[in-house]
Amino acid sequence: MHTGTSYKLSEFLSWTRDLIGVQLLLSATPVILYELAGFRWLAIPWGVAFLLGTTVALSAGFKNLQTYNRASEAQQIWASITSSSRIWGTLCRDIVGSPLLARELVYRHIAWLAALRHQMREAKPWEASTKPYNLAYAKRHPAESEPPLASELARLVGPDDAARILGASSKAQHVLAMQSSAAKALVDAGTLTPGAFGELQKLIRDFHDQQSRSERIKNFPYPRQHAFINTLFVRILGVILPLGMIGEFERLNPLVDGWAKGHMVWLGIPLSLTICWMYRALDRVGESTENPFEGGANDVPITSICRGIEADLRDLLGESRTEPPTRNASDIAL
Repeated sequence: MHTGTSYKLSEFLSWTRDLIGVQLLLSATPVILYELAGFRWLAIPWGVAFLLGTTVALSAGFKNLQTYNRASEAQQIWASITSSSRIWGTLCRDIVGSPLLARELVYRHIAWLAALRHQMREAKPWEASTKPYNLAYAKRHPAESEPPLASELARLVGPDDAARILGASSKAQHVLAMQSSAAKALVDAGTLTPGAFGELQKLIRDFHDQQSRSERIKNFPYPRQHAFINTLFVRILGVILPLGMIGEFERLNPLVDGWAKGHMVWLGIPLSLTICWMYRALDRVGESTENPFEGGANDVPITSICRGIEADLRDLLGESRTEPPTRNASDIAL
């Protein structure tokens, strides 16, 4: 996630420079052919371009609303995980008789956060993080590094538990199952009362639910038919709009004097380039928002969230608080 005040215009132009290059070619070619080669038939009625632009505007608005809702839901899920994690740490500290056992439950919960975070970072075929323009942006604006799961588990759980977690098909699910078994062992041993055990089980159920909601966003993409049709409409508009502007600017020639007289059609190039770039950039913004866990510059910063939760839980246990990492120069937090 971008944690600065705002994107700079230069950053946004650089991110969309491939779109600008393509659209410049599409905008200039018909004007050059019309003016220099005499292809007067290239001019089309403005109403055609206007109707298409209206359709694209509705489609782009729908797509960006839906993708924003996906990102907003992802933020809400991880806000709930943060809240429930703090409650888990407080309960473990207060209702588990042994500080060592409380620490074990809390550390295993941090391991669950690490396992879930890495599960959310797994690449999916429909995600856009590997596309050239996103890779180029990430290279120019590097984010914080993500440590491997094995090293995370090594500092949180024992080697046997770490091996079982790493060998599981659903690592985060396996950690929650271990938590439930550990709580059951504590109540059987008399360390936990049945009421306290019930409170921990409610939280474990809550973690299962939050994990499932997060997995639903990760594993089920924004409908491909909607994503495709909006991108297709934007590309068609990029071809049609310059043709529609030719006739409109041609009609302005008798109304002007001086150097512009007879050359007004050339103004269609920058204007159509600007309008089509706006639509193309809006489509790309929607694409970058629809997968909020892929590790891009516009995603939910689950790594930073997990670090904050870990710092809070260590503080509850009376351990020295882990200082949050300093924000890097690019203002991009994972």
